[in-house]
This record gives sequence, C-alpha cells and structure tokens, in this order.
Amino acid sequence: MTADPATRPGWMSLLARAPAARLAELTETLGPLPAHEWLRRPETGGVMVRGRMGGTGAAFNLGEMTVTRCALKLADGTVGHAYVQGRDRRHATQAALADALLQTDRAEEVMDAVITPLAREAAERRATRAEKAAATRVEFFTMVRGEDP
Repeated sequence: MTADPATRPGWMSLLARAPAARLAELTETLGPLPAHEWLRRPETGGVMVRGRMGGTGAAFNLGEMTVTRCALKLADGTVGHAYVQGRDRRHATQAALADALLQTDRAEEVMDAVITPLAREAAERRATRAEKAAATRVEFFTMVRGEDP
C-alpha cells in the first residue's frame, strides 16, 4: 500500500524515491526555483535499516543505508525537509524545495507539474513489477488417488 501523494508524507515519499534525473527534469518546468536559506545544508550519513519477519515478528537490524538529508527555509518562512537514499545532494535539495513549495500558494502548480507525474510513474513501475512476478507464479494441485478413503 502506498501513501496518498496529496498528503505531506505521501509527497515526501514520492520525492525521496523518485529517480534524481526525473525529479530534476520535472522541477525545471517550474521555472526559477525560489531563493532559500539553509537550515541544514545537504549532508550524507548512514542510517540503520530495521526489518521484521513477516511484518509482525521481532525487529532486527538488517544493515546500514547511506542517506542524504537537508532542510531549508523559503523567504516566506516555509520550511522544507528531505531525506533521500544515496549521496545525491542535488536530489535532496530539489526534494526539500518541492516539499516547501507544496506548503505554499504554489502547491497546486507543483502538484500538477511534479507530484502527479511521479505518482503515475511509480504506479506504472509497481504494475510492471507485479506483472513480472505474476508471470513466474506456479500453481500446485494434488490429484485424488483412487485408493485413498
């Protein structure tokens, strides 16, 4: 199940998982991005990824993942945050700017130009993966033998 892209957790998830080149392409359609002040410049670090067997078992440390995070403030005081996988500082910056703009009066414009295409493309990727997985599914059945009561 995916988060609703119209909500902040939903759009932040889409921005974080979007291919960096595609996010750059879509944000260019918005024209010049607004001036901003750094609250936290893009910085790279590691986070521990935890998992659960079957989604319900006891939590365990799966391993570490590299992430880049940043926080910025627009001239009107709106704050944008981003955490993205990997070391791409530009990706983190563009995601944080989009997050901030989605909280302003430009929200509808950013939603139409950036979030809606990213949500559609993510749904298409999920559908393609599901089709590939379904093609490898094997159905087993048992024939009833005559001597069994």
